[in-house]
Amino acid sequence: MARPQMLKLPEVLAELGMSRAAFYRMRARGLGPRLIKLPNGQLRVRRSELDSWLSGCEEAA
Repeated sequence: MARPQMLKLPEVLAELGMSRAAFYRMRARGLGPRLIKLPNGQLRVRRSELDSWLSGCEEAA
């Protein structure tokens, strides 16, 4: 069984074409994909979560 793909924050930012500051502002407004905080403090986003979030943005546009 394959583990779900986890993206590092820089990978997510590159895919979205967004700065870290803009990403965090969006998250502060309650928008953006859910993040997973690892025990070492690093952040990850599940590939499926990012894809689902992007689909929701497409419908809202």
